[in-house]
Amino acid sequence: MLAVFVALGLFVRSMVTMPGESFRGAPPLPDAATLALAESLKRSVEHLAVDIGERNLSRAPKGLAAARDWLSGELAGLGYAVTPQRYEVKGVAVENLSVERAGSSLSKELVVVGAHYDSALGTPGADDNASGVAVALELARRFAASSPARTVRFVFFTNEEPPHFRDGTMGSLHAAEASRKANEDIRAMLSLETIGYFDDREGAQHYPWPLSSFYPSTGGFIAFVGDRGSGSLVRRAAAVFRRSATVASEGASVFQSIEGVDWSDHGSYWKHGYPAFMVTDTAPFRNPNYHRATDLPPTVDFPRLARVTLGLEQVVRALAEGDAEPAGAGR
Repeated sequence: MLAVFVALGLFVRSMVTMPGESFRGAPPLPDAATLALAESLKRSVEHLAVDIGERNLSRAPKGLAAARDWLSGELAGLGYAVTPQRYEVKGVAVENLSVERAGSSLSKELVVVGAHYDSALGTPGADDNASGVAVALELARRFAASSPARTVRFVFFTNEEPPHFRDGTMGSLHAAEASRKANEDIRAMLSLETIGYFDDREGAQHYPWPLSSFYPSTGGFIAFVGDRGSGSLVRRAAAVFRRSATVASEGASVFQSIEGVDWSDHGSYWKHGYPAFMVTDTAPFRNPNYHRATDLPPTVDFPRLARVTLGLEQVVRALAEGDAEPAGAGR
């Protein structure tokens, strides 16, 4: 029996061990560019969570439409041609928004960066998911003048939250299905989901079984979460992030049946056979404001969110250039 438990422990460890070394210690003093990035992220989150507020089809359809229109305007202002993906839910039109930087040598291969712009019922959704939207918008800004090898697509999804989650009305399911029908060659999909809440206190971080034995009990890290089929992609992304980011990071490529592993738009891409992972602060496993009216901008750590953004920029650039699988593994 002991041998069985040892083997199980080794197997789980193989799923949670990532290449490179996670950042440790105090972050460097921010330079002017990082401070400006933090302020830009804050403005976006405050606009979505305060100026617009609750945004969903069930209780706040005007807020959902306002968020869509604001995002469309922001993306157009960056020089992108915005492609809406319209569909109807009970006779009401809703839209995903998509923009691209066309690839050069590998233009038929895609890297998709996505975030949902709706909020849960009764919540302004600062962390869930204005934080992810703000970072996706900043990444789109940083790629606006780029010429990557692979095509980079930024998608802002509608209807991720219940009652649409895992339902045919979920925006990312429509997007992933359209990509599969078009036989698109998506090499990586990154779902930016609740990425702005951090808590460095002991005991602040929780996990679904059996992961608690392998990760910190403090919530000062960003997580890369994929399924078993996306393990290579998760390890590659974590390794690139760790080379430059000044934020602690953890990663896992585990079974979809573990609670929380498919809790965002990346799960829609798994359903259609695409490699994908979620970048997250672990949401309800850390943030007490999750799906509550208290999910407000003051709970978001904007300086740390800026450092996450800079690290993710390097991840997307590496994936867009077909960066090779890194060697070695560490914690």
